[in-house]
Amino acid sequence: MDLKLSFVEALKPVDLDSAARFVASLQKASGEIPWSAGGKTDPWDHVESAMGLSVAGYVDEAGRAYRWLAAEQLPDGSWWSETQNGEILNATKETNFAAYMAVGVYHHFLITQDHSFLIEMWPAVSRGIQYAITLQAPDGEVYWARNREGVVDKMALLTGCSSIYMSIKCALAIAEELGHKRPSWHKAMERLGTAIRMRPDLFNMMKSRFSMDWYYPVLCGAVTGEEARQRINHHWDKFVVPDWGVRCVSDRPWVTMAETSELILSLAAMEDFTRAKTIFSWLSDKRYDDGAYWMGVTFPDTVIWPEEKTGWTAAAVILAWDAISGLSPASKLFSHRYWRERL
Repeated sequence: MDLKLSFVEALKPVDLDSAARFVASLQKASGEIPWSAGGKTDPWDHVESAMGLSVAGYVDEAGRAYRWLAAEQLPDGSWWSETQNGEILNATKETNFAAYMAVGVYHHFLITQDHSFLIEMWPAVSRGIQYAITLQAPDGEVYWARNREGVVDKMALLTGCSSIYMSIKCALAIAEELGHKRPSWHKAMERLGTAIRMRPDLFNMMKSRFSMDWYYPVLCGAVTGEEARQRINHHWDKFVVPDWGVRCVSDRPWVTMAETSELILSLAAMEDFTRAKTIFSWLSDKRYDDGAYWMGVTFPDTVIWPEEKTGWTAAAVILAWDAISGLSPASKLFSHRYWRERL
């Protein structure tokens, strides 16, 4: 396999404060962080934005983001999938959205070492994880969502389930810090990990065109070691476009900065830092002057699309930079070695 990579010895560092200021500029007084100025909010990308703020030292802003999220949680432990200015845009209640708060809260703790924050967030984290686990299928996969009426959509998504796997890992780490035992969560994580590794037939294969289905099992740590390297190498040329980034969809001439950043996180998790740093170098010119990064760009004609400036895209770049530079104590969050030694 010809990777056609030219390793960059001296990476141009991300303008961390500029990117974080952009994310912070989107945050409302309540703590909510919408996608963009005046845009919608979803729980997963809200957490991603908060994680970027934590890395950049905006810990108070990140704390407000998590407190807003806890306050908005529904009684069953879930959140509405999309809201805008307090109005429900999408009344679906997704399992991976419910679980992901655990990742952000543990990430924030790694940076702040604030046990009181863990104690404060534990009820919401616990309810979110329990909501997701309640929808685990007999074969280990986790169903996608319930609707407003409580009807379960029994589709399972590989990317979403990988995100849940990472969320349960972080929730178990939080539980350990607080002295709580959750053996049922550990069992659910093991069953989910087996499904991710061994049972591709359980998941919606229509999504295999999307790069997230390629690298998320590695990013979450369900697939590690030689199996992870083989998985990444097998589909590299399908998704990676040298000097541009990572395709969102395999058959479209369009790369996105968030998917590119998440592949960097996946490579760093495997300790494949040469490729991670090389791909990061491709991001340096794909940004606006205000600290925001392009959401996506077509190639080879360089049409920026969409033009929406999203906070979670900037946050993903911040997280990628942290993973390859070791800037913050949370840079190890996705590291396979870290979790192997911790668990």
